[in-house]
Amino acid sequence: MRYLSWLTFNAERENPTGVLMRKRAGPSLGRRAPAPVVIHSAPLVLPICAEPIRDGAVAVMGDRVAGVGPRAEQLSSFPAAREVRWAGMIVAGLVDACSAGVAPGVTARAGVVSDLTDPPGLPGISYVEVSSASEEEWEARERDAVITALREIERPCAVGLAARTRDPQVLEDVAVLARTFGLRLLVDLGRHSPAALDEAGVLGTLCHVACARPLDPGERKLLRLRRTVVALCPWEPSPVGDVLALFDEGNVIALGTGGPALDGAVVSPLEVAGAIRRRVRELGLRPRGLDRRLVEAATMGGATALGMDRGAGRIGSLAPGARADFAVFDARGRYPYAALLAQPACLGTVVGGVLTPPPAAA
Repeated sequence: MRYLSWLTFNAERENPTGVLMRKRAGPSLGRRAPAPVVIHSAPLVLPICAEPIRDGAVAVMGDRVAGVGPRAEQLSSFPAAREVRWAGMIVAGLVDACSAGVAPGVTARAGVVSDLTDPPGLPGISYVEVSSASEEEWEARERDAVITALREIERPCAVGLAARTRDPQVLEDVAVLARTFGLRLLVDLGRHSPAALDEAGVLGTLCHVACARPLDPGERKLLRLRRTVVALCPWEPSPVGDVLALFDEGNVIALGTGGPALDGAVVSPLEVAGAIRRRVRELGLRPRGLDRRLVEAATMGGATALGMDRGAGRIGSLAPGARADFAVFDARGRYPYAALLAQPACLGTVVGGVLTPPPAAA
């Protein structure tokens, strides 16, 4: 398969470092030069939306993915590209659906903020906290402040509302406000039941719920019928039965790191997935396809929770047109999903085509 056939390229050369450097013919006069292509290759590429690719590569042009496939195919499609060779496994970037911090490998997150002027740190959705204890407090102070902040931002699509109020009238007004402005909603099931959220008009495709407690069959069914993504956050004891039921019944699952069991520790969605897998194995269970489902929840599931899983610039998977977000892990083996869940080291994180520096050592 070849991409962007309108590009013309000429002779190639190889530098002494072993990184392939090829020279591209200059653009026609009057045309804007396209961004250079960089090919990231590795022994294994895990696109998430497709099967694993042995000796694979991801071609990146600017902040977008230009191609994904076998390394030889991508080098042939983009003969002027510079190649960056990685050891281990390239994986679509992790998406934290209820973030308590930024861990290596995470390329987008749902973060709750008190001030929209604060820099988000990563792509994703910044959720403005709504915490009014009563309708009177909401009407007198917080409602106007939230509306003013929303009208002043430059990127409304990257903003949502985190409904942390316990007042049902405020909750209902927040749902109306979200529909009016086209905002996404994040709600904690530790504060409201799915039935109460549904009565207030909160549940739906624009909402995802953070869940750090067991759900009964009726609650799981209601969330499934409303097509509301469930972001599982860590809690004790381990939610093995609940996780398996959610998967088996067809709920869309994401993973978050904001659960109370972490006590402020910064982990990645992949670590949450690994902890669930270990607990399942300790119980002697071997559900078919669980490893893949958990990795998908840590990537594409989070993207679905944020409403960023479709269209140009989508996240959570690697395919032409997607945002060039991915992580590289020191993982190998015959079973790539299981290898990822064994907590390998993160070798690098690329966000929008740019390699981000690793977190500073504590």
